Amino acid sequence: MSKRRQLAEVIEAIPDGASIMVGGFGSPGTPFSLLAELQRQRKRRLTIIKNDANQDGYGVSRLIEAGVVSRLLTTHLGLSAPARRAHLAGALQVEFFSQGLFAERIRCAGVGLPGVVTDIELPDELGVARESIEVAGRQLFFEPAIRADYALLHADRADGFGNLRYRGAARNFSPLMAMAADQVFVETRTISDAPLAPDSIHTPGMYVQGLVQVAGDSHEYQPIPR
Repeated sequence: MSKRRQLAEVIEAIPDGASIMVGGFGSPGTPFSLLAELQRQRKRRLTIIKNDANQDGYGVSRLIEAGVVSRLLTTHLGLSAPARRAHLAGALQVEFFSQGLFAERIRCAGVGLPGVVTDIELPDELGVARESIEVAGRQLFFEPAIRADYALLHADRADGFGNLRYRGAARNFSPLMAMAADQVFVETRTISDAPLAPDSIHTPGMYVQGLVQVAGDSHEYQPIPR
């Protein structure tokens, strides 16, 4: 069964208040077309889970500037001045993670684990109170798994069954996020009629609910409506 969908169709399925994982590390792997449509449909009160907030005028930064994101789970605010301003003004709730814990907590959700136990200490200002556990005389900390309602990803290529292949650094968090979300929507420039070779598949199609074929440079957007 083909999983090809239209861009507007997959975003219409996402309700206000949804939690959304977004693939990407900076620009590589970021699903810019799906994020642009998310903004165009003016979804509200979104929780975004992404490694960074992109840079001014792109991706997640655009969503924050448009006022559609209420909460951001991330490792850093990167080059996004709108994200920094919204956070300092109290308009955006931000929860910070180290890169490793961010990836591991998402992975735990994908493989059905409740969380991870770590000896990494964090200053109080970087997060909420953490549950501590004593193991063999050591004080450790429990980090719960991170799961989301949806994941939006970018793949280098796919087949009609939803099998995905990422390119280079764009692979980053996407395979983990595909496993840790209830529904997964993917943008790609190439959807092959023939199945991808099994050894080339990074994310199996069983995790993917919708594929959107995009064309051209997805960085070329119109200004944010005022």
